[in-house]
Amino acid sequence: MKPILIMAAVPRELELLVNALEEPYCDPNAIFPATEGTIAGKRLVCCAGGIGKTNAASATTSLVERYRPELLIITGCGGAYPGSGLSVGDLALASDEIFGDEGVLAPTGWLDLGQMELPLLNKGVRSWYNSIPLARHEAQKAMKLAGSHGLRLVRGRFVTVSSCSGTKGRGQELARRYQAVCENMEGAAIALTALRYGLPCLEIRGISNLVEDRDMSRWDIGVAVEAAQRFVIKVIEGITSGK
Repeated sequence: MKPILIMAAVPRELELLVNALEEPYCDPNAIFPATEGTIAGKRLVCCAGGIGKTNAASATTSLVERYRPELLIITGCGGAYPGSGLSVGDLALASDEIFGDEGVLAPTGWLDLGQMELPLLNKGVRSWYNSIPLARHEAQKAMKLAGSHGLRLVRGRFVTVSSCSGTKGRGQELARRYQAVCENMEGAAIALTALRYGLPCLEIRGISNLVEDRDMSRWDIGVAVEAAQRFVIKVIEGITSGK
């Protein structure tokens, strides 16, 4: 039975999921240790691959090669952009992931990889630049599932950055440039890896903070990661029941 691979950056973003696993097992000698087990009879592999795009891409590639999963789910926390309508503790679902830093800041302004004619991935006649699509069918099912449980789930573009936005102005700039709802540090790298392998990818994040002038006293990472993981469990149960 092919598993569902669940990727996050840090163990805290997977703690609830790992604790819910039946018959958990982790190989401590693996390059990227992952905890295996089942929820509602569905086999899962959960890995906290590390902070940032390099760790995310390396860990995801290693685990996809090892487990050949049927679905990849990205989870964790994210910062909501001004105008997104998202608040701390809300849930967000990615329609696309954007590489927000890849490009060049020229005298005439920002140029992305498309404008530079430098694709991140070529497959046949298709090329992908900064924007990486995520699984549409699985996302639609997740939206329907959230509605059936009375949960508010906002779907939109996510931006992956190496340097997080610590000012309201920077958040407004990225939100406007990409018409995006939130940012993170790993999602686009994982989504690109999934696309390379032809693997459907779903990304569900809890909002830990608003992208404003940095004030961590206004953040709530615990609420964000718990909300995201509880919904991921509902998604897995929905897959098992065929909903």
